[in-house]
Amino acid sequence: MPSSSKPVRVRSDSDGSLSLASLDLLACSVLLLRADAVIAHANVAAEALFGISRRNLKGRKLYGFFASDAYLRTSVEEALQDRFAQKTLPLTLSYPGREPVEVTATLVVLHGQPWPLLVELREEAQIRRIAQDVESIEQADANRELLRNLAHEVKNPLGGLRGAAQLLQTELDDPVLTEYTQVIIAEADRLRSLVDRLLAPHQMQRHETLLNIHEVCERVAALVLAEFGSAVRLIRDYDISVPDLLADREQLIQVLLNIMRNAAQISNDRPPGDPVEITVRTRVARQVTLHKRRYPLALTVSVIDNGPGIPESIRARIFHPLVTGRAGGTGLGLSLAQSLVVQHGGILTCDSQPGRTEFRLTLPLRRAKIDEKPS
Repeated sequence: MPSSSKPVRVRSDSDGSLSLASLDLLACSVLLLRADAVIAHANVAAEALFGISRRNLKGRKLYGFFASDAYLRTSVEEALQDRFAQKTLPLTLSYPGREPVEVTATLVVLHGQPWPLLVELREEAQIRRIAQDVESIEQADANRELLRNLAHEVKNPLGGLRGAAQLLQTELDDPVLTEYTQVIIAEADRLRSLVDRLLAPHQMQRHETLLNIHEVCERVAALVLAEFGSAVRLIRDYDISVPDLLADREQLIQVLLNIMRNAAQISNDRPPGDPVEITVRTRVARQVTLHKRRYPLALTVSVIDNGPGIPESIRARIFHPLVTGRAGGTGLGLSLAQSLVVQHGGILTCDSQPGRTEFRLTLPLRRAKIDEKPS
C-alpha cells in the first residue's frame, strides 16, 4: 500500500543545492522532475534501469515509461501541490522494446531546489536478490564454522581409531583378522581425507594479482573442451571493456572449472550428436553491494547451460557441503567454489529451471595499491 512519511534528507552542496554528482554514487535509480513531470536529470543507475542514456531521458515525460500510470499521475500531481512529503507506490516499468519490470517508486517533495520532485526507483527483483545474497553469505559463514567444528570432532577420534587398529594388527597372527584391521585403517584414512577436502578452501592462501578474466575463462574453456570434446558447444559472450581484476588466478580457475565441469557433465545423459550448450558471459555491474560494502564497479561472470536444471529438492542447498544431484558426485565442487568466491569478497548465486541454469559469479573490481603485496 502507498504510504507517506517525513521528508527524506538529500545531500546538498555548500550553497544548499542538490549535489547531482552524489546521485551517481547511489545504487538505486533517481530521477529529478520539473513541475510539468518532465525528467530534468537521471543518475547512472537510472540509465541502467531504463536502458536509455541520461541525455535521451532528459526532456521526456515520466508517465510514458510506466504501465497503468493513472495512479502515478495522481500521485505526482498531489506531490506538486505539496499534499505529502514522501510517498511509496508499486509500478511496472514497461515501454516498447523493454521487458516489464516491477519496481517500487518513492516520490520525495523537494523544497528550495530547482526541481520540485525526486523519484527513486528500486527493482523488486534486485531487492529480493540482495536478500538472497545476504542469506548465501551467512550460509557460507555457517558452513565454514560447521566444518571447523567437524574437523575438530572427527579428526581426533579418527587418529586414535587408526592408531589402535595399527597396534592391534601387530598383535595378530591370523591374516584373516589383519584384513579387518586393514579395512579399519583404510576407512579412517578415507574419512580423514574427506575432512581435509572439506576444509581445504578455508585453509588456502590467496595470492592476488591483476588479471584478465577472459584469460581465466579461456583457460577453463580449454580444459573443459579437452575433457568433453564435441559433447559440449561453448558460446563466448565477453564484454571486452571489463577492466583487470585483483584476484587469485588459480582459485578463480578452480571456481569456474568446478561450475563448467558440472554443466558439461550433463552430456553424459544425452545421446550422441546432442551437445550441451554452455554460454560464458562477462559483464560490468555498477554500484553493487557485496558483504554489506558498496562497490562502484563489479564483475559478473555467468555460466549458462541448457540442461534439465537442478532438482527442486536440492536447489536451495546446492552450495552446502556433500549435497549433490548427480550419481557419483561428492557434493564438494560447488561448496568449494562458493567458499573461494566469498573469500574474494564476492558471491556465487544460481538460478535454475528446466532448460536453463545460470551460475552467476560477482566479484568487486578493486584497484591494487602501488605498494600492495600478494597476500
